[in-house]
Amino acid sequence: MWSALLWGAISGSAVLLGALLALYLPIPNKLIGFIMAFGTGVLIGAAAYELLDDSANEGGLIPTIIGFTAGALVFTLFDWYISRKGGAGRKRSVRSSGGTKVQGSGLAIFAGTVLDAIPESIMIGASLISGQGVSILLVAAIFISNIPEGLSSTAGLIQDNYSKAKILMLWLGVLLVSTAASGAGYTFMDHASGSTTALIASFAGGGIISMVSSSMMPEAYEEGGPLTGLLAALGMLCSLILDQL
Repeated sequence: MWSALLWGAISGSAVLLGALLALYLPIPNKLIGFIMAFGTGVLIGAAAYELLDDSANEGGLIPTIIGFTAGALVFTLFDWYISRKGGAGRKRSVRSSGGTKVQGSGLAIFAGTVLDAIPESIMIGASLISGQGVSILLVAAIFISNIPEGLSSTAGLIQDNYSKAKILMLWLGVLLVSTAASGAGYTFMDHASGSTTALIASFAGGGIISMVSSSMMPEAYEEGGPLTGLLAALGMLCSLILDQL
């Protein structure tokens, strides 16, 4: 249980790290785009090699298809709702075509980030159940992708005139949610059937793929340009290497 909480905290701390960098260091948008592109590739690899592969092996193809489709659909619906409420820029630090920063509701930004964090953290906790240690691939993928999310989201919060103290409190809340979700994944998935595990793992995979496709990759390309594809490919290669270790 304590290991699950620890690894959940480590993965969630990357959002806070990204926020601190955005608050106290001038990070170029192009560098954020490069990091986001690499993180996109790592997350795609983690979803494919870790979540979906294990889901299909443990629970079969049908639960995997159902969970994956449900995860993609739920994330898309929540993403659409949050965007309508002003959170379309929650992952964006970039300038719009008019040359001004994208504005967004602070609460919507917070809700969207929590939505990303919960299924990922649940699966970190669940990966410890076998007794073979945490999934380093999953932790690394989430950590790498959370840094640019913290960077870009914090830039949006600054534009919304949030104080540094309030911004840090929001990200500390995300850190606590990630920690709790990882602990819950370990506790409640311990006696779950193969089908249940497959549903949850593939649900997280579907949400991750939808998230990187709609949020991370577009911004990465907008900021990073042609190098985005190469960095994403290297990120996925990194996932493969971690999966084989």
